[in-house]
Amino acid sequence: MQRRGLLVILSSPSGAGKSTLARRLMQWDPTLSFSVSATTRTPRPGEVDGADYFFRSREEFLAMVEAGEMLEHAEVFGNFYGTPRAPVEQAMEAGRDTLFDIDWQGGQQIRNSPLGRDVISVFVLPPSIAELERRLRGRGQDSEEVIAGRMEKSQAEISHWAEYDYVLVNRDIDVAEQELRTILTAERMRRDRQPGLTEFVRGLNQEFEDR
Repeated sequence: MQRRGLLVILSSPSGAGKSTLARRLMQWDPTLSFSVSATTRTPRPGEVDGADYFFRSREEFLAMVEAGEMLEHAEVFGNFYGTPRAPVEQAMEAGRDTLFDIDWQGGQQIRNSPLGRDVISVFVLPPSIAELERRLRGRGQDSEEVIAGRMEKSQAEISHWAEYDYVLVNRDIDVAEQELRTILTAERMRRDRQPGLTEFVRGLNQEFEDR
C-alpha cells in the first residue's frame, strides 16, 4: 500500500540558507514536489506562470481564499502570497512529498490546517547574527536599506524556532543538507507512515503457523 505524501516545511530568517537547502534536497530526491505559490505581484522578467508562481489578480486570489482553496496566505509589502491547496493534496494522494520554502506564518497556517497531521517542520538557524549579515551582504543583490530591513525582521522570525519539529544550525551547508536528508528519511520510515507493515507482519506470523 502506498503511504500518504508528507508536507515538508522549511523556514528560516533570510540568509540562513533555507532556499539553498530546498534546492539541494530537490536535487537529492527528484520525486519531491516543490510547492509553487500563488501571488498577486507582477511577474518579473523571465518568470513563468505555473513554474515560478501562479500569477493571479487580487480579485482572483481573494476569491480562492474565500472558496477555501488556499492552504495558507499572507499579504507582504502590498501583495498577496499563498499556497494553492489542490496541487498539494494531489501530490499527497499520489504518495509524493511536497517541499515548502515559506516563513513561520505560512508554516503555522499549514500546521493548523486539516493536513497538519502530515506536516514535518524544520527551522534553519544561522551560526551567528554576524554571519547572517555577512551572508546577506555576500549576495550583492540588496541595498543597505533592504539588508537592514531583513536583519530587523530576522529577530522576529527566529523567535518562532521552538514551534518547529526540528531545528538545524547551518554552520556548514553540506552538513546541514545531510542532516535534512536524515530527518526526511527517518520521518518516511515511521511505523505509522508505512501502511503495508501490518499486512507484512501478518504474513510473517502466518509463516510461523505454517511451519
